[in-house]
Amino acid sequence: MNNMDISQIMQRLPHRYPFLLVDRVVECLPGERLVALKNLSMNEPFFQGHFPGKPVMPGVLIIEALAQATCLLAMETEPSDEDITYLLAGVDKARFKRQVTPGDQLMLEATLDKRKRGIWVFSARALVDDKLAASAEIMCTAREL
Repeated sequence: MNNMDISQIMQRLPHRYPFLLVDRVVECLPGERLVALKNLSMNEPFFQGHFPGKPVMPGVLIIEALAQATCLLAMETEPSDEDITYLLAGVDKARFKRQVTPGDQLMLEATLDKRKRGIWVFSARALVDDKLAASAEIMCTAREL
């Protein structure tokens, strides 16, 4: 599947508002790469308190959005009939380069680097207007819900 709309994403991810942080998948090459989008409006609940008068998306939520994108790539790479999801196993080399604010469209890129002993390792980047906002190495593992 190349693209996914929000209903297809919700069929795969267990997350729901306000914690579902992927709006659309625009590219998916199973076993290789996924590109997804998160549109940010002032209505996002975290902007109310982070920070009043100067809303900025928390870095931990950018990492969570990237983790959700890696989960979608893993699910498309290795489809299963079982009720499983991919859980975050680790985050390394996280770096934040610019602020993400209301009105931004966050492009989430996940690239599968390797799978070893049940651990999936991804290179992940979040961009706004083709400029790097954050990057990390994200690890996940499959578990039954």
